[in-house]
Amino acid sequence: MLNAVLTMLGFALAFVAIEMTITWLIARWLRNNGIVDIVWSAGFAPLAFILFMFGIEDLDFQALPRQQAITIMVLVWSLRLGSHLLVRVWSHHPREDVRYAKLRGEWGAATDRKMFGFFQLQGVLQIVLSLPLVVVHLDSQRVATGYSLGITGCLGVALWLTGLLGESLADRQLARFRADPANQGKVCQAGLWNWSRHPNYFFEWLVWVGYAVFALGSPWGWLGLSAPALMLHFLLNVTGIPMTEELSLKSKGDAYRDYQRTTSAFVPWLKKTTTDEHR
Repeated sequence: MLNAVLTMLGFALAFVAIEMTITWLIARWLRNNGIVDIVWSAGFAPLAFILFMFGIEDLDFQALPRQQAITIMVLVWSLRLGSHLLVRVWSHHPREDVRYAKLRGEWGAATDRKMFGFFQLQGVLQIVLSLPLVVVHLDSQRVATGYSLGITGCLGVALWLTGLLGESLADRQLARFRADPANQGKVCQAGLWNWSRHPNYFFEWLVWVGYAVFALGSPWGWLGLSAPALMLHFLLNVTGIPMTEELSLKSKGDAYRDYQRTTSAFVPWLKKTTTDEHR
């Protein structure tokens, strides 16, 4: 078991190291570090395939439904988000995303060197977040139970699908709002954005909850809970909401402050009324 884990992680580490080194070289050539977001998202697809191949090797290449299901879930999510980010990043090229432009300004001459380390850390994060897949593929019970998704498997798929559809809808609503010149400088409150300031982040997190719940059907499946926990930390405290809110306040000012006072930051919820605000 230990040898299988080490071999799987060794190949996964080699893949992400090569993946992110190539990405760094291309980003340096384009002078646009925003492409790492595309590769990070789309890179889960080949990584999931690598883990899948190691998983079925132990079963003489007879894939079981649980292995197939979670691999397909990751492939669909990865390719959907990767293609969405490709369109978004390329529509602004050669202008760099404001987050990376800010880092470029702070790091100055050390930007390329520090970005290389940052990109490699993104690759390591891909592996850490893939832990739900690892425990499913290395499930020692899967020969006996692998022909049924089980309760946790079905619940995981339902949560994943809800997250995928919700995130796709939120992205589409925001893109449609931004495409209208009349909305320049305004705050998007269309559809899901009326109930949450960051519905795309919430449903993205729900996708990872789905993977973790799916993995609970396997021994050591609780280890997969680290994926949504880590993702929640990044979204709430690191590169997600804090940075997005800071940039929105700078660009939209009081309009966004009003939006903050009345609208949930993360979980879609009812608007706060004026009475609620002054209690």
